[in-house]
Amino acid sequence: MTTTPDDPTTALPGRPPVVDLATWQTARDELLVREKAHTREGDALAAARRRLPMVELDQAVEVVGADGPVPFLNLFQGREELVVYQHMWYDGAPHQGQCEGCTTTAWHLKDAVYLNARGVSFAVLTTGRWDEVAAYVAFMGYTQPWYSVRDTDAPVGGEMGHLTCFLRDGDRVFLTYSTTGRGNEPVNGSLGLLDMTPYGRREAWEDNPEGRPEGRHPCWYWRSDADGNATWGPTSRPVPQWTRPGAIPVETLGRHGHHH
Repeated sequence: MTTTPDDPTTALPGRPPVVDLATWQTARDELLVREKAHTREGDALAAARRRLPMVELDQAVEVVGADGPVPFLNLFQGREELVVYQHMWYDGAPHQGQCEGCTTTAWHLKDAVYLNARGVSFAVLTTGRWDEVAAYVAFMGYTQPWYSVRDTDAPVGGEMGHLTCFLRDGDRVFLTYSTTGRGNEPVNGSLGLLDMTPYGRREAWEDNPEGRPEGRHPCWYWRSDADGNATWGPTSRPVPQWTRPGAIPVETLGRHGHHH
């Protein structure tokens, strides 16, 4: 016999109910009202963010990059604004042992041309030793500047894992904003697109309809094995690493007992 989409033997797990176009459009329009309210509240939050006070930082602080120690001021590249991502680091760990969450953020900010066009520079700071950091940046193919804050009192607005914004007025530098955790999500366009799909991010915290595929815990699928299966198994690594030349399965995450 011919199977139909309603045949339970072929139906996807927990899929949405099937309705006619008019019924779908009504439900879609109802949701749009809430989406627009969400957008307007986001605009209001951004307006409040722009009205935050700021803190002056020590302009003498230096960070270490590809050209050795440089003043933090150099990170502005002559522009007035700067966004920094502070990338966690596990000393001595192989590439696959570095933080999958930080990898997610850094990977989505490989190109800053649209920031630059608005007078904003971008850089990554990390606590790693520069020789380890340089090798990792080369392996990942990152083109944005990275700097080590290993041996300095870093001019940052929070710990590693934070996105931080700065303003330059001549040679003076000011901290204007800092966020972390889910506050970093605007960087990650993939998450926004996944939120539009019926199966979502497949993370354990999500409110999903009965029967939908369940994730294990937050960011579980940011690692995968060589076959693309989401896992924190012994041969897993941050997902984009598999696109890099020379990435091969490994026997250890190399975390030295550290866990995300």
